Amino acid sequence: MTIDWQKEAENYRDDLLQDLTTLLRIDSARDVAHGTQDEPLGPGPAKALRAMLALAERDGFKTLNVDNVAGRIEYGDGDEIFGLFGHMDVVPAGPGWDTDPFEPVIKDGKLFARGSSDDKGPSIAAYYALRLIRDLKLPVNKKIHFIIGTDEESEWVGLNRYLESQPAPDFGFSPDAEFPIINGEKGIATFKVTFKPVAAHSAALTLTSFTAGIRTNMVPQTATATLTGDVPAALREALTTFGPANGVTVASQDTASGLTITLTGKGAHAQEPRGGVNAATYLAVLLAPFGFDPAGKQYLTAIADLMHDDSRGHKLGIAYTDKLMGDLTASPDLFSFGQDAEQSVMINVRYPQGTDAEAIRDRIETTIGPDRVDVAIDGHAQGPHYVSGDDPLVQTLLDTFHDHTGLPAHEQVIGGGTYGRIITRGVAFGAQMPDQENVMHQANEYMPVADIIRAVAIYADAIARLVK
Repeated sequence: MTIDWQKEAENYRDDLLQDLTTLLRIDSARDVAHGTQDEPLGPGPAKALRAMLALAERDGFKTLNVDNVAGRIEYGDGDEIFGLFGHMDVVPAGPGWDTDPFEPVIKDGKLFARGSSDDKGPSIAAYYALRLIRDLKLPVNKKIHFIIGTDEESEWVGLNRYLESQPAPDFGFSPDAEFPIINGEKGIATFKVTFKPVAAHSAALTLTSFTAGIRTNMVPQTATATLTGDVPAALREALTTFGPANGVTVASQDTASGLTITLTGKGAHAQEPRGGVNAATYLAVLLAPFGFDPAGKQYLTAIADLMHDDSRGHKLGIAYTDKLMGDLTASPDLFSFGQDAEQSVMINVRYPQGTDAEAIRDRIETTIGPDRVDVAIDGHAQGPHYVSGDDPLVQTLLDTFHDHTGLPAHEQVIGGGTYGRIITRGVAFGAQMPDQENVMHQANEYMPVADIIRAVAIYADAIARLVK
């Protein structure tokens, strides 16, 4: 039986876009501040999970909801379990959108909305691939478990809860990255740098607050500082010249006691900080030369001297490169400073095999100075993950991609973390095409509609090969 996978996928276009629109209209960012016993991660993630499972129930699939934090869509039977891993949560929308991030809009063939590329668009493509296999009555000799998480962008509460009571798949992939494949993922850890108190003394300027960032896996797009005291003429001049000279936007407003400054750069996924313009480190560079109070000077100088424009961690003493996995990356993403409050920076690090989170923590603390800071691993560090290119799973997925596109099919390692790493024989597979810009975690996130439909065809063919 010869199947025109692309033609079959096109038959689902209208239904797919309608279902995807339903999911994209839900703001499903983690919101534990409004969590309840029934919806511990907040109402949005739970609502999106239930909406996804409702689509599957409508179409006749068996489903499972695990405590409103994870779910499963089931098809087929056999001794082995093939897993698909998607997620319904999104990062916060953040500033800079040209349209409502939760009202999907198609412009020039691109579907704009938060979650369109990460990960509701690819997840719905994988779901329709499963539906296509079912509708064509193709042979399936394994159990297929499409597992849906709701906390992939944070602590993986959902998938970890799922695996406490449900069987782990034997092998599978996550539609949450890029083609041709991601069979290696760097380790991920976030380090909280907390500055120690310093003796106060009078100064011309006092830094009263410095804030930036909304998530540890997002390069901050905006940063704001408030200062009190006599603002020197040189600083006022810098407010007009710094932005054009550095490709950022600087806005300021006089207050009764000083000045508020907001700097705007460009957000990006922390897996590759070079894709963004870190508003916080640029703001520190702008302010550091001026005569601030001791605490403010310590904070601004450390950021400007050791964290600015250094995505590979050379200044922090943590640079490391592995032949297979490439460079370590470092992205300072959350900043909090108050004179009588916490003074900290959260640094998100993606590290290759050959180093580890404890060693990185020690080097950061040593570089900045243990007399100045305490450095701690924030949450759980995830070690590097790799599935050999010789594994039949990897070979099948690469062959399928090449057959559909004619493009070179090769192994890839990324700094991003996907659900694929949660099982030993797990990888990430699409849905971003190789020539497509990565707009995950950015304002105006989008996914070309044609790529979503193409992913349905590739996924359906790949799944069919793996479960027959």
